[in-house]
Amino acid sequence: MGDLSRYQTAWIDLRRRDPVLLSPIALTAVIGFLSVLTPHDVPFSRLLPAAPALAASVWPVRATLALGVICLLPVVGYAIALSDMTTLYTAGAIGAVTLAAVYASHLRLQREHTLAQVRAVADATQEVLLRPVPARVRNLEIATLYLAAAPQARIGGDFYAAADTPHGLRLILGDVRGKGLRAVGVAAAILGSFHEAAYECADLSQLAHRLDTTLTRYDIAVPDEDTPERFATAVIVEFPRTGTHVSVLTCGHPPPLLIRDGAALALEPTAPSPPVNLAALIGRDYHVERVPFTRGDLLLLYTDGVSETRDADGAFFPLTTWTARTSAVSPSALLRALHQALVLHSDGSLDDDIACVAVLNAPRRRDP
Repeated sequence: MGDLSRYQTAWIDLRRRDPVLLSPIALTAVIGFLSVLTPHDVPFSRLLPAAPALAASVWPVRATLALGVICLLPVVGYAIALSDMTTLYTAGAIGAVTLAAVYASHLRLQREHTLAQVRAVADATQEVLLRPVPARVRNLEIATLYLAAAPQARIGGDFYAAADTPHGLRLILGDVRGKGLRAVGVAAAILGSFHEAAYECADLSQLAHRLDTTLTRYDIAVPDEDTPERFATAVIVEFPRTGTHVSVLTCGHPPPLLIRDGAALALEPTAPSPPVNLAALIGRDYHVERVPFTRGDLLLLYTDGVSETRDADGAFFPLTTWTARTSAVSPSALLRALHQALVLHSDGSLDDDIACVAVLNAPRRRDP
């Protein structure tokens, strides 16, 4: 009951902001106005049952019942005063529809309350999996963007994480093969391993092997007949505490973009590295590359949900070209502009999970 009371309060606050919720009152007023002004042989009052029926879809129980009573009493009074049996039938219809509408409103509130609880659990799950990334670590400014493919979803198969280790700031961003809860389970295993191994592994190649081992063990512990080969593409980067470079390990993932002086460069690896959990199968090792990363440089990590966003004609989003043209000077501004550009390019129909991390090599803050 306490939760429902909070829901009622939230509904009152929403009513103040959303004029659409006043539509049952407007409908009642229009029908009543027409009933008074038109001749008796034009029975607009027979439309009054529509008002409580509409209220059931947007109002709580008490408000729906109150509107039904407001519609019913004048009709009953008119029928009794004029001994009009036809109007009494209308009153009966209003009463019956009002009772059904009250029950429908009750069911809707219960379902919305359950949905709110499910969303709260999804939000908590996302906070556990995708731990908040600090906005600044030393001279690095960081921003993140996460969009699940399902309109009402909070989590998906894309993931990212950050760890400020003795080796420097380490970031991972990746995409699990598949979708849904199965992909979420794989992402959780990878992120759990990363948050521990990032502090212990001496280099990114060793870190990738640790993630590979974790996913192999996860396959054994949680077998899936529909997906015999679980794997994830990922890009792992390391910003040392000192120095003017960044180490990049691209594990079968779209290459990061380095934005420098109005130009965008895709950091294609000179030697390919396999996706996580496919190193043994493919027979390849992980190769780390060092890239200069000086003051003012901005690094963009992204999943294929960004680069493979299509427009109405099937054309991919021109990420490299767009990035070179953007005027955004901060990671957060860049990701806000990117989100808007993706929505515009796809005409609002983003159909894949999207995860992005942007890192700017900014001037160091002076201590006060």
